[in-house]
Amino acid sequence: MQAGRLLKIDNLHAFYGKSHVLHGVSLEIRPGEIVSLLGRNGAGRSTTAKAMMGLVEAKGSIRFGDEELVGRKAYEIAHLGLGYVPENRDIFPKLSVHQNLMLGQKRGAKNPRWGFDDMYRMFPRLKERQYTEAGVLSGGEQQMLTLCRTLMGDPDLIIIDEPTEGLAPKIVELVAEYLKALKARGIAVLLVEQKLAIALEISQRCYVMGHGRIVFEGTPADLRANAYIRKEWLEV
Repeated sequence: MQAGRLLKIDNLHAFYGKSHVLHGVSLEIRPGEIVSLLGRNGAGRSTTAKAMMGLVEAKGSIRFGDEELVGRKAYEIAHLGLGYVPENRDIFPKLSVHQNLMLGQKRGAKNPRWGFDDMYRMFPRLKERQYTEAGVLSGGEQQMLTLCRTLMGDPDLIIIDEPTEGLAPKIVELVAEYLKALKARGIAVLLVEQKLAIALEISQRCYVMGHGRIVFEGTPADLRANAYIRKEWLEV
């Protein structure tokens, strides 16, 4: 990977059929950095995440290290070292917690940074329920499981779409601690989020989207100081 930049998106356009959703999005993520992508519903945040994973039609450039991602299949992108935690959590409900984690492992990976012990140490609740069917877990537990299953693939960059949606405040705090733990192990995070509080607490940089475009880029301090951007593009 390049020393200064892990991922660079340049002039990205994305489409759902004839619907043109992203209009020239550009952003970058550096190694081991937490970056938040903020905006109201419909701003284009989730579409940006899906475009990065090859899940929607896209034009422009998404470079991950030395690799161009536009035009690649989702499984190829995952094998390059991108992990994706979708908003709908996508667990396998009839499989146990442990089996779900097993499915996240990347075959043939040598010396992965994460193992079952790491997951269970970070989230003791998952260890208690490791033989329980994932479908009976609470929403917060399912969110933990999805995050952990993605980590078992040992990504260099993890894209997390709305991880705190519908979760109790204590679980939101747990998720924030989890994301800081990822950064401590050198994993970069793109956090797609509506809640300003968690984004401002844990991010090094923030992007704000509106109408399929980036309308702001800066540090959390910059965003706190910019009342116009918050009112115009974030506050409901």
